[in-house]
Amino acid sequence: MTARPDDPEAGQDARTQPAALDGATDAPAVTEDTLPPLREVIRQHGLSARKSLSQNFILDLNLTRRIARVAGPLSGNTVVEIGPGPGGLTRGLLMEGAARVIAIERDQRCQSALREIAEAYPGRLELHLADALDADWASLLGNVQGDVVIVANLPYAIATSLLVGWIESEPWPPWYARMALMFQKEVADRIVAVPGTKAYGRLAVLAQWRTQPEIVLRLRPEAFTPPPKVASAVVLFTPRPAPDPDVSVKTLARITAAAFGQRRKMLRQSLKALTPMPELLLAKCNIEPTLRAEDLSVRQFAELAAAYDGAGR
Repeated sequence: MTARPDDPEAGQDARTQPAALDGATDAPAVTEDTLPPLREVIRQHGLSARKSLSQNFILDLNLTRRIARVAGPLSGNTVVEIGPGPGGLTRGLLMEGAARVIAIERDQRCQSALREIAEAYPGRLELHLADALDADWASLLGNVQGDVVIVANLPYAIATSLLVGWIESEPWPPWYARMALMFQKEVADRIVAVPGTKAYGRLAVLAQWRTQPEIVLRLRPEAFTPPPKVASAVVLFTPRPAPDPDVSVKTLARITAAAFGQRRKMLRQSLKALTPMPELLLAKCNIEPTLRAEDLSVRQFAELAAAYDGAGR
């Protein structure tokens, strides 16, 4: 997993002419976004960001369009967006050619602003006032048009929970073709971390076993309104069609939770939460019991999960 270098961010509202799409030639033609600038939308609808909802808005349409582009081709595809707020990223997704955007928003204050976007892009935006943590994805998607792509400036308070839920989707391959998700930089670094580093943990193992995650865009705090205290990053997740070895994701989650739950301890001690004789389990995988969780590769964790299930535990 590689990280691309920092990209500059614009900091002003934009009522922009669309730039040429990266790698896309058949997107719906958009000559101009005719909606008001986002600062005006926020003022008109009283949409000041709420800390209780982890809201930090991106008001620059040039930047939201860039985020849409790093998600890959959108033309003819269905996009799921979580927490659209006043609709900055929503507009970017539609301008970049998304055939259908399913927006899930918990804050009812945003309803009128998002409905204005739906009117400006007839038949292409569906708004669901709901909590994404409770979403029934199959029901929301209905008859899917093209691939399903999840693109979101995630509310940081629920970002990890949502990600783990999507990674643990069954059956696999999942219902989505890829995900482009915004996280705090620290969380993004944990997702792409390699063994032997402090950032490496259960989130890295789960994400890297089932997907190929890559940091594709970095954003400084001033790209947001209000500016958060930390930098952010967009991570692109491409599902692996057949994770190897093929093991239960629930078992892998249990193994990693036990191992990293006491990461300073040797595996022969930390895995006692799962089995009274962890040395036997480790021996089946040719893993030294004196190693610690951060020393194991993603594949070794998957092999441990397979051995654990094979032991009938």
